[in-house]
Amino acid sequence: MMSVAALFGFFAVVLGAFGAHGLERKLVGSPEREQRLKWWSTGAQYHLAHALAIGLAATVGAVAACRCFAIGIVLFSGSLYAMTVTGVRKLGAITPLGGLAMLVGWAWLAWSALV
Repeated sequence: MMSVAALFGFFAVVLGAFGAHGLERKLVGSPEREQRLKWWSTGAQYHLAHALAIGLAATVGAVAACRCFAIGIVLFSGSLYAMTVTGVRKLGAITPLGGLAMLVGWAWLAWSALV
């Protein structure tokens, strides 16, 4: 699981850097430019935080929490990245599912620490 955390962390940094340095040029002329950049930033922040959470959960053997965090990254951050690039707001319907998966991961991690 630690390798999964490392890969998610690697891609969080790559995508965060792209958002900071390459994405702005691609959104020039978009009427929603600022909003779309915020979506990307939020996705990247949660992506990196939950890559670290996967590493934390892996160190205590909470595999189910790792899986929830990974699903959360794909759905939450992935939908925000896709919305930013495409401008299709309907993709935002997926975002809360990713947030829910992240919450389940944190609850699972907490439960694992108690038992």
